[in-house]
Amino acid sequence: MADNARAKKLADLIREVVAQKLQRGIKDPRLGSHVTITDTRVTGDLREATVFYTVYGDDEERAAAAAGLESAKGVLRSAVGAAAGVKFTPTLTFVADALPDTARTIEDLLDKARQSDEKVREVSAGAKYAGEADPYRKPGADDESDAAETDGDTAE
Repeated sequence: MADNARAKKLADLIREVVAQKLQRGIKDPRLGSHVTITDTRVTGDLREATVFYTVYGDDEERAAAAAGLESAKGVLRSAVGAAAGVKFTPTLTFVADALPDTARTIEDLLDKARQSDEKVREVSAGAKYAGEADPYRKPGADDESDAAETDGDTAE
């Protein structure tokens, strides 16, 4: 079993090689400039690599890019093997990264929260306190009233 540092180095190398090969070496029109390699993870035994990618476009372009990556898997694995110089070249699995969708969902939720906060600000603009403006007891005021009550009790 390889150590984590070696797996991390190999993952970084795979990410760079696959990105360069997609940019310069593969002539598939489905894999245009809208495919971005975001992350790569390699198993501890260095046998399998998962390559995460994003495609900026609609669902049709995403499906075309997934098919293009599957068809170019052998060429990309050969390029990784030539660059890595390891005994066994890891098998590549391409997975669409959910990061852009997750970011879009978070942005939508933040927009809803901002709108809700704005409504609360508008409603509370003319609001007044339910009781006194300062609901806390003052130490000097309590001491005087306690002293008056105590003097009245001792006079009896």
